[in-house]
Amino acid sequence: MSINPETSFYADAVLFDMDGTLTDSIAAVEAAWGKVAKDIGQDPAYVIAATHGKRAVDNLAQFKPHIKEHEMDSEVQAFEESILFFADAYNRHGPGSQPGTPLSSGAATPALTPSNSAPASRSSSRASSFVGNLAQLAAFRRPSFLHRVSSLLSMSPNTIPEGNAATFEETIAEEEEGVTKDWRTSLEKQHQLQAWQIEAAAVDRSVRILPGVKRVMDAIPKGKYAVATSGAKTYAYGCMTRVGITPPDVTITADDKRLKAGKPAPDPFLLAAKELGYDAKRCVVFEDSPSGIRAGVASGATVIAVCTSHERSKIENCGAHFIVDTMEQVTVTPEGDRLRFEIKASA
Repeated sequence: MSINPETSFYADAVLFDMDGTLTDSIAAVEAAWGKVAKDIGQDPAYVIAATHGKRAVDNLAQFKPHIKEHEMDSEVQAFEESILFFADAYNRHGPGSQPGTPLSSGAATPALTPSNSAPASRSSSRASSFVGNLAQLAAFRRPSFLHRVSSLLSMSPNTIPEGNAATFEETIAEEEEGVTKDWRTSLEKQHQLQAWQIEAAAVDRSVRILPGVKRVMDAIPKGKYAVATSGAKTYAYGCMTRVGITPPDVTITADDKRLKAGKPAPDPFLLAAKELGYDAKRCVVFEDSPSGIRAGVASGATVIAVCTSHERSKIENCGAHFIVDTMEQVTVTPEGDRLRFEIKASA
């Protein structure tokens, strides 16, 4: 393993993990597992730590052993819809909401097919227990707040009454608190919502693209990269499309029925490489989690670990060949049929 290399090498193709590597949805994921923990009476910190980088099906089987085999597909889908609800709630239903925002968390997710995921007929049979059915809400603003602030701002510093100047910040704070109370009250009045759904809308847990990702992905020719994620299709496609990433033709998700095991087993990366038409040993894996790094190493690929979700000390003994802070330290250049990788030393 090289910690801070200044080096270059060649490979045939790239296999990306998704969450924590391409996208940052950690806040929404942790909130969703925190909800599961509370539902089963477990410590949220323990459940969150134990589930990172693993398939939802494996985690749900561990923490909710009462789920029957024929119910698991719909339970996984419902859980992943809850992640997307947490990711979208602030901007769609909370203080950050804007009129006309589309509602469906899974609008950009392709139809589920029997070949690699749950049948569509079962896709939402239990989803209501996680998400619920929300109508679009307009942004709530109190006219008195806008009027009072506008009046104060229109005055010159010398003409603002001393009392008003002294309480200007307090006025804003009080009125913004009132705005927050307004949208909460409206949610409660207009919809039959569970408490966790209202609370979810109070915090911005939006999915974000990670540094350097767009530049690296744009540099790789189509057909030379794949995504192999521990997320099922609803969550994986939902996260990528939310940050402007077009899921590649070869996107291996956790609900792919061809997989015998998920990470830390190498199966997802081996299948991704096979579908691209390359030997995994001639591929580069980008990963962020200990289980994912171990899966990449076990596949025989060259593994580049990014410190985007874990401290370096948590992943430096997992077998990665290179460790970088973010993908900004990696440059990929096509040269004939091969890809040239340059890794810059940490600052």
